[in-house]
Amino acid sequence: MRVITACFLLVAASTAAFADAVEDGADVFKKCRACHQVGENAKNVVGPKLNGLFGRKAGSIEGFAYSEANKKSGVVWDEQTFKKYITDPRAAMPGNKMAFAGLKDEKDIADLIAYLKTFDAAGKQKK
Repeated sequence: MRVITACFLLVAASTAAFADAVEDGADVFKKCRACHQVGENAKNVVGPKLNGLFGRKAGSIEGFAYSEANKKSGVVWDEQTFKKYITDPRAAMPGNKMAFAGLKDEKDIADLIAYLKTFDAAGKQKK
């Protein structure tokens, strides 16, 4: 019985921590909102919409005018490539058009990743 209780408490704590990360990531995303959108009504603006980012090939959102560097990068977004990119976009993908100095705080990056991962390709948010 103690093992079951311990497992339940661990799952509850993990779920709460993930929910906190997603909420904090929504706050971090405010830095991105000037150029990017997420959600069911997201559109490409200065930057492409970020729905379904993880597992997607860089430069592949229809209707967005990507740089040649982005289109030819061969990048498929996962946590590691996104983390490297969002830390210093110009260094991670020389020649891209993203005019952003980057996020330096590890927690902000982790929280942003948690938030972005909640959006599927159609913009539906998984809770």
